[in-house]
Formats: sequence, structure tokens, C-alpha cells
Amino acid sequence: MNNSNDKATSDESTLSRMGYTQELHRGFSGFSNYALSFSIICILAGGITSFHLGFCAVGPAAIGLGWPLAVLFSLCVAATMAQIASAFPTAGGLYHWAALLGGRGMGWFTAWFNLAGLVTALAAINVGTWRFVVSGIFEGNDPGGSSQIIAVSLITISQAIINLLGTRIVGLITSFSGWWILVVSFALFASLLYFGSPQSPIHLFDFQNHSGLPEGDAAVWPVTESMAWLFLLALLLPAYTITGFDASANASEETHDAARNVPRGIIQAVLISGVAGWILLSVAVLVIDDNRAIACQGERAFVQIMEENIPHWLQDPLFASILLAQYLCGLATVTSVSRMTFAFARDGGLPASKWLRHVNPKTQIPTIAVCSVSITAILFTLYAEVYATIAAACTILLYLAYVLPTFLGLLAYGRTWKKMGPWNLGIWFRPLALLSIFGSIGLLVIGTQPPSEKAGYVVLAFTVVLLVGWFSWAKWRFPGPPVDLKELQGD
Repeated sequence: MNNSNDKATSDESTLSRMGYTQELHRGFSGFSNYALSFSIICILAGGITSFHLGFCAVGPAAIGLGWPLAVLFSLCVAATMAQIASAFPTAGGLYHWAALLGGRGMGWFTAWFNLAGLVTALAAINVGTWRFVVSGIFEGNDPGGSSQIIAVSLITISQAIINLLGTRIVGLITSFSGWWILVVSFALFASLLYFGSPQSPIHLFDFQNHSGLPEGDAAVWPVTESMAWLFLLALLLPAYTITGFDASANASEETHDAARNVPRGIIQAVLISGVAGWILLSVAVLVIDDNRAIACQGERAFVQIMEENIPHWLQDPLFASILLAQYLCGLATVTSVSRMTFAFARDGGLPASKWLRHVNPKTQIPTIAVCSVSITAILFTLYAEVYATIAAACTILLYLAYVLPTFLGLLAYGRTWKKMGPWNLGIWFRPLALLSIFGSIGLLVIGTQPPSEKAGYVVLAFTVVLLVGWFSWAKWRFPGPPVDLKELQGD
């Protein structure tokens, strides 16, 4: 008991040295912190709803080779983030790190990229959930009209309401989600393996050109003869899925022993999601009888695999279980983005910061932030109703936010940033940071290719708006964090 109290005192003391008081309820355990990021990554959400983006490029090799390659890259990003998170465990996460390591301007840009990425991620998750309903329940026959807007609005609003109930309830639900995703993933894996007829694992390394499928306007990727280019496009499947692990950092001020548990949560969420996702998707590929026929299904590809290999009596329970996991993924995302909004508003970085930073004294939840980010996510789907475009935009924005603090940390490492937290990569920080930076640049290029060029326009226009906003307003009025790196290092 005394040890627990000592850790709580240490957490508050660390927060105080960075210029902040404890306003949020510190009720997350190390497991809850990990489960938050794990729930947002959610291989049953992105791994399934984005499956066609990989398979309709180079077929089985997208999973057999592309998935583990992209996961290794994500682990590099996660590891460098984890070291910075251990040194600066605040709800601001990426924003606060960039501001400390590179100045308030870098913090301001990182905050906006992160917020935009998380909001579009929330939109992508909930649109993907609805598309899964369309693929499974409606068998691909879209109800049309405004059905998607209505469904996504109802899903998002309900997730916001649950978040408003308080950290204790959200923590319990998040912990449940961490187990639920693993249990359902195993059930799905076992069902496909038992009822299907898996081929030899060697087929996971088959390269097949499925560009131009489904034929016509519904093609996932434009026709091309370049297998190398298609393989790069296939990397977007794991890249879309393995995102959102900054949630552990955003929940730092709600996590016990944050300097240790937050970096562990980040690494564990990426590693376990990567391995579990590879196993699940690999067996799904191996039970396919006709790869071209599955590719012709487009966004119904994974659903078609389930329908062809799992008995009808088991399909509905599995569909319902997957839908619940996808819903919990969106709920965890609301938690993450609202804490990032609160932290940025606390330092005066947002319009209406006074209201957005408000914390309900009873629930210790930033209520206005929760409502604001949920409404914004719904509004974004009005502009980019196509799932691939939303997913591309959120991935690019998030990895921009991931790589900026890493780049700044690389420049500051051993110079202005000398005091590390208890989780430390040592000599490995610099090489992993370089891999993260170059990989993120590559992802930016790949993620803006047709038919997702609209995502590139979103990111470009957003960057221009940020530049105008910084030089016309924020440069003169945004104060940044209350304590800078020099003061912290002098402690």
C-alpha cells in the first residue's frame, strides 16, 4: 500500500516539475494503459476492414512479407516514442515532447497534426465499423442515402457518452477490451483453421498482381504491372492498422507509475498487435481457395473468407464479437484524442482553450473536449466519405506527429536533452530514430497515391492553414508549456 502511495506521489511530483497539477483521475493500471493503445490498434478493426488494401495489391505476400516488415517499422517508431514518453510523462504526449525538445513552434505544429490524425482515425474506425456491418449483415448491398452518416453519428455519440461517465468506468471497459480483442482473435483464428482447409505456409510468400480488382470504378488500386510498387502500396494495410499507440502517452496523467508503465504500454501494444495480427491474417490467407475471386470482393474480401470457411451458425456470433471489438476501438480513440485536446488547450493552443481544458470536478473528465472531438470526427466523414481516403489521411497525419518529436529528440539527444527516464534505449535510440524518420517519409509518399490522392490534398491544405495560423496568430500568442527543457534538465 505504501509502495502504491509512493508511486502516486512520485507521479504527481513529476507532473508538478513540468508545471502542471493533477486534474485528471489517476486510475489506470499498467495493463489499462497498454489496453488503451491495444484497443485503438485493434487488429479486428483495421486488420479486417483494411484487409483488401493489402490483399488487392500483391495477394498473399501482403500478409506473409508486408505485414511483419511494416510491424518492425512500427516497433522502431514505438521504441523511440517510448523513450521520450518515459522522460516526459504528460497527457500532452507528442505535443509536449515536441515543444520541450524543439520549441513551442514545433510543439504547436505537432499538436495539430496529432489532433487531426486522431480525429480522422476516429472517423476511419467508425466508418470502417459501419462498412463491416454493410459487408456482413447487408452482404455488401449498401443501404445508400445518408445511412452511413446516421450510423457513424450514432456510434460516435454513444462512445462519447460512455467516456463522459468517468475514468474508472472507461478504465474497466478498456481493460475488458484488451482481453476481448485477444479472445475473439483467437476464436476467429481457430475457427478458420479448424473449418477451413489451410494450404502450406509457403503460399504466404506468393506475389500476385490483383491491381484493377474489383473491375470498374470499384478497383482498390489502379492497374499497374509494377509488383514492387504494389508491394509498397500493400504496406498501407499494416500501417493503417498499427497506429494510435500514442494513446498510452496521452493517458500518462491517468496512469500509475507513468514513467515506466507508459513506455511498456506503447511497446507491448505494438508488439502483441503485430504478432497476433500476423497469425490471424496469415491463416485467413491460407484458407482461401481462389485468390482472384477474393480480391474481386474488394472491401468484402475478409467477410467472404469467413463466409466460405466458417459454418453459418458460427458466423453471426463471430460477426457480433468483431463488431463489439471495433466499437471498443472507437471508444478508446475518443479517450485518447480528448486527453490530447485537453493538454493542448491547457497550454492555450486551441481556440476556446478556456472551455476545452475544463475538467468536470466530479468525473475528472475533460467533458467539452470529449464532445468537441466526437462532433468533429462526424463532420469529417461528410467531406471524405470513402474509407480508404479517411484511413490514408489519418495515417499520414499521425505518422507526421510521431516523427516530429522523434526527429527533434534525435537532434537534442545528448545535447540539450541529457536526462532520460527509467525506460532508455541507450545507444539504440539514434539508429532507431533514423529508421523511423525515413520510414515515415516513405509512408507519406505511398499514402497519397491514387485512389487516395484526396488524402494528400487534405494534408497539404491542412499544413498551409497551420503555417498561416502560426505566423498570423500563434507565434505571438501561444505561450507553450509552462516549464521548458532547460529548466527540467536543471532539476
